[in-house]
Order: sequence, then structure tokens, then C-alpha cells
Amino acid sequence: MRLWLSLIITIVLLAAGCKKKQTASQSQANHPVPYVPVNITIYPNDPLNFKIQGIGGWQYFNGGINGLVIYRKSQQEFVAIERTSSYYPDNAAAKVKVQADNFTLRDTISNSKWQMVDGTVMAGPAEWALRLYSTNYDGNVLKIKN
Repeated sequence: MRLWLSLIITIVLLAAGCKKKQTASQSQANHPVPYVPVNITIYPNDPLNFKIQGIGGWQYFNGGINGLVIYRKSQQEFVAIERTSSYYPDNAAAKVKVQADNFTLRDTISNSKWQMVDGTVMAGPAEWALRLYSTNYDGNVLKIKN
């Protein structure tokens, strides 16, 4: 009898202690920056886009809410980041800008900082990463969608 009671108590405690992990879609659904449809095609090899032709290059583009930063992470991989601050999503003046180090994004209102390679927070008060958009590059055409 004691064995069964101990087993039941252990199971109940384990079940109560387990937290359900948030999936990427759940965390994006709760993101403070509003969802807007994005469907952009960019030709990185076009001379107008010379800034993103080399690894580590970046360029601002129209799209999203306050524009996008496109960063070339590798020869085949790009990152598309929404420029709307996750700390002040309703303030257009808090648009994030690439810093002189070409690695950091900062909103000039809250002074929050994010990494350009993945949009994660480097310094607060922001707690949320910047909103990212899906990228697909076939060697000629870069498609950005959500």
C-alpha cells in the first residue's frame, strides 16, 4: 500500500513540475510586434544589392512594419529582421538601426540592443527578440515570407 501511495505522489509531483515548452509558433503568436504579411523577392546578385553580396553584409529594405534588415549570414543563408523594436512596437521612432560594428541593432528610444545574426536581445530593457521572417535562397533569388 505504501509503495502505491509513494508511486502516485511521485507521479503527481512530476506532472505538476513539468512545464510545457513553448513552440516557435506559439512564441511568435505572443510576440509584441504585430504580425503583418510579408512576401518579398530580392535578387542579391543585382548591383543595387551589392551590400548583401558578401558574407556579413547587410542592407535595409522596405517591407514588414518599419522595414527590414537583411543580413547575409553565409554564402547560402540570409536573415530577415523586422526593424520594429520589440520594446516599443507602437512607436515608429523606435525603429532599430544597424550600429557601426555591423553586428548590433539598437533602438534609439529604449537603447535596447539585439544581435544581427538572429535578433536575440543583447541589452535591455527589451526582453523579446526582434521578429524574424523566413528566408529561402536558391543561389539567385531570395524569398522572404512569414
